[in-house]
Amino acid sequence: MTVDPSTLPYRRGVGLCLFNKQGLVLVAERRDRRGAWQMPQGGVQKDEIMHLAGLRELKEEVGTDKAEIIACLPEKLSYEFPDWLQYKGGVFRGKYRGQEQYWFALRFLGEDSEIDLSGEHEPENPEFVAWRWAPLEETPKLIVDFKRPMYEKIAAGFAPIAAAIGRGETLPVWKP
Repeated sequence: MTVDPSTLPYRRGVGLCLFNKQGLVLVAERRDRRGAWQMPQGGVQKDEIMHLAGLRELKEEVGTDKAEIIACLPEKLSYEFPDWLQYKGGVFRGKYRGQEQYWFALRFLGEDSEIDLSGEHEPENPEFVAWRWAPLEETPKLIVDFKRPMYEKIAAGFAPIAAAIGRGETLPVWKP
């Protein structure tokens, strides 16, 4: 018997839009889906504070937490898992209908050489095989189809930040 996905909860998570000094964002190619590029994201542990979960996930997924949060989208964004992710061999084996995430914009304070996808800080298998800087507005075209509507909202929501950083403006640190 298959469970109706609409009866399942969303997995709580965070997403990270890491900007470099030119206003470009870090995207990484998924190990399990070559050609699919995404921004770092991950689950939130029980009782974990969202923005601290974001910094933890950044360290786990790209090997550095040399960043400061400069913004958070005001609403949670969500997406539904497709059937092939939902059941049997799927990542969460029918436990969740999808993910619901808080998205943070961060200013990268480190050097490109500090980005490390080896998984040294990742408790699971490394998620990514390559990374690069990309214009924010291109990210919806790089992501898997089922996450595209969410990435369109992220790109629209953080577009003023990307433009301001690209102009060399210094944005204040976000206050929780």
